[in-house]
Amino acid sequence: MNYKAAIFDMDGLLLDTERVCMRVFKQACQTVELPFYQDVYLSIIGRNAAGIEKIFRDAYGDDLPKLHAEWRANYDAIVRHQAIPVKEGVVELLEWLKANNIPTAVATSTHKDLASIKLKLAGIDHYFDHLTCGCEVTNGKPDPEIYQLAARRLGVEPEQCIAFEDSNNGVLSAVSAKMHTFQIPDLVEPSEEIKALGHEIEPSMIDVLAKLKAQ
Repeated sequence: MNYKAAIFDMDGLLLDTERVCMRVFKQACQTVELPFYQDVYLSIIGRNAAGIEKIFRDAYGDDLPKLHAEWRANYDAIVRHQAIPVKEGVVELLEWLKANNIPTAVATSTHKDLASIKLKLAGIDHYFDHLTCGCEVTNGKPDPEIYQLAARRLGVEPEQCIAFEDSNNGVLSAVSAKMHTFQIPDLVEPSEEIKALGHEIEPSMIDVLAKLKAQ
C-alpha cells in the first residue's frame, strides 16, 4: 500500500447517521406543518452548516428558523446521548490500517463538538490521530479545503492520502484535493457526473478492505 495516511468522512460513512438525520428532519417538517422536499434534503448531504443553511433558506425562506430549531433540538437529543451504529466493515478497516501503521484522520462537515461526541459514543474515537471539521474551514465540501487541512495536520501531502466518502459532495472535495478516493454510497447513489471522476466505488467497507489487502 503506497498511501501514507487515510482520511475518513464521518456521517453516512463511519456512522449510520444519515437515515437518523433525515427521519428527524421529516418529523420536524410535519410538526411545524411544512413540506418535506426530499431532493432538497438529499442535496445537503456532505455539506457544512453554512452550505446547508443556504440550500434550506432557498427552499423554506422565512419558515426556516422554526423548522431548523425543531430539527436540531430533536436531532441533538438523539446523537448527543445515544451511540449511532458503526457501519459494516469500519472497525475491521481501521484495525487493519492501525496494524499497518497508517495514520488516520476524520474530515467531517459536522461541527467539532458534536463530531467528537458522536465518535466517542460510537467507541471509535481512539482510532483517529486528528479530527478536522466543517467549522474550521472557510469553504465546506465540495471544496477541497477540509481534506487539504486534514492532510496538513497529518503532515502528509494530499496526493499521498487515501480518502473515504459516501456523498457526492464529499467525493468532489476529496478528488479535488487530489486524494485517491473510495466512495461507499449511503443515501445517494453517485451521479453520472460523479462517476466520471474516475474514483473507486464500492458497496461496503468490507469490499474496500478486501481491495486494499489485495494491493
